[in-house]
Amino acid sequence: MKRFTGLKVAAAAAALVLTATACGNAGSTGSSGSGDAGAKKKIEILQFVTHDALDATNKGFIKGLEANGFPADKVQINQLNGAGDNSNVTQMATKISQSSPDLVFAIATPAAQAVANTVKTAPVLFTAVTDPVGAKLVKSLDAPGGNVTGTSDANPVKEQLELIKQLKPEAKTVGIVYSSAESNSAVQVEWAKAAAAELGLTIEAKGISASSEVSQAASSLNVDAIYVPTDNAVVSAMASLVKVAESKKTLVIGAEAGTVKAGAVATVGINYEKLGEQTGAMAAKILKGEAKPESMKVETQTEYDVYVNETAAKNIGLTLPADLVSKAVEKY
Repeated sequence: MKRFTGLKVAAAAAALVLTATACGNAGSTGSSGSGDAGAKKKIEILQFVTHDALDATNKGFIKGLEANGFPADKVQINQLNGAGDNSNVTQMATKISQSSPDLVFAIATPAAQAVANTVKTAPVLFTAVTDPVGAKLVKSLDAPGGNVTGTSDANPVKEQLELIKQLKPEAKTVGIVYSSAESNSAVQVEWAKAAAAELGLTIEAKGISASSEVSQAASSLNVDAIYVPTDNAVVSAMASLVKVAESKKTLVIGAEAGTVKAGAVATVGINYEKLGEQTGAMAAKILKGEAKPESMKVETQTEYDVYVNETAAKNIGLTLPADLVSKAVEKY
């Protein structure tokens, strides 16, 4: 498998606990426990919202635990999902803090921030957080300094914008729809502006406060291409953004595989399942007493995969270069 080196929101009516099982049940009996739960490590998982990338990290985390000594019969996993609602997430984080877990796994920046603000004794591992320092989760990437550490999904923005120049050389303007409430999204906009300046591109950014605003924001853009960062609100409404882009024959470049599967034309991005596995391996070290979050470096990925959507390209009248298609690990 070649690599490129370099850098449905689940509707839940006020659901505070969606399920008490992990993938394949993961040996979980829920937070209420059972007679044999005493020997098991109790792990709380809080996922901000349901979409492909975050789901993949959740699955990967459990695989990482299993591969490093914590299979289903050694863990009791309780799954929580905020359905993209910050108030839900805050309530869930409070509930987690009262449950005496052995470890907490938080998926995406809003979930990680909520957990970090409430859970002060148990180890907390995060993933799908773009800027852990900026989000005030750790003091530094090399020395987190508290009970929180994990993996960052900082993406190779420049390489992703270079795809725009490769696929549409005449492009001059790039639109970005992003959630103004997500700190990870704001920092990606700044990264994109810096990279765009080097590539002779201009960024036009439109902030939103909810997924329902994505279509209108995309419609207001008058640009040559659209870049979709790892923004939970935008990715959750990817279908509406793609619909607008295809109506205008506008190239869409994503920041991860899920956006390409959902209708972006291509990306050079992170494998989120592998990122989850990486976090699971870190968690296993902590559970074994081999490491402590305060001195455990925040990890990232340094190899990135190419993903292409040939159908999406065809829908805007674009033929993908054969060499790019040949590098793709997934084609849609």
